Amino acid sequence: MTDGYLVAGKITGCYGIKGWVRIHAYTDPVDNFLGFGGWMLKQRGATRPIVFDAGKRHGKGLVAHIAGVDDRDAAEAFKGLEVLVKADVLPPLEQGEYYWHQLQGLQVWCHTEGEPPVLLGAVDYMIDTGANDVMVLKACEDSIDERERLIPYLEGDVVTEVDLERGVIAVDWFPEE
Repeated sequence: MTDGYLVAGKITGCYGIKGWVRIHAYTDPVDNFLGFGGWMLKQRGATRPIVFDAGKRHGKGLVAHIAGVDDRDAAEAFKGLEVLVKADVLPPLEQGEYYWHQLQGLQVWCHTEGEPPVLLGAVDYMIDTGANDVMVLKACEDSIDERERLIPYLEGDVVTEVDLERGVIAVDWFPEE
């Protein structure tokens, strides 16, 4: 999160010759991205506003027109940039649901029956594999080792508890996996 802003998507390339770009949206459903407004671009550590004056779903992603950009060469300069939105524009979630940014930084503890809890690491970021979300863990102070781990975010099967106040996620997982 950057000063109250969250990464909502990334411009992945150009679409056509009239200033349209392809956007990989991190929203679910993808179309929600277009409804936010107030977008900001993240470029070289700084942010600046961007306006999409038209947009639509295209295949599995989105395409949108950048206001004031009317040719492919100008649109090319936006390729690879992240698009941010204010965190407070996100809709509230049901009890037990979490936005990815809320999980980042939480410690992940393995709780195997009959064994003492083991700290596997902290959530660095999340990825969407299509089948399910995956937590990418990085080693942290007091973690069992220095390995990066990929653990499926499967509520009930693997993830047994999320406690935002304590900053922990409990998992039923084998430390050597």
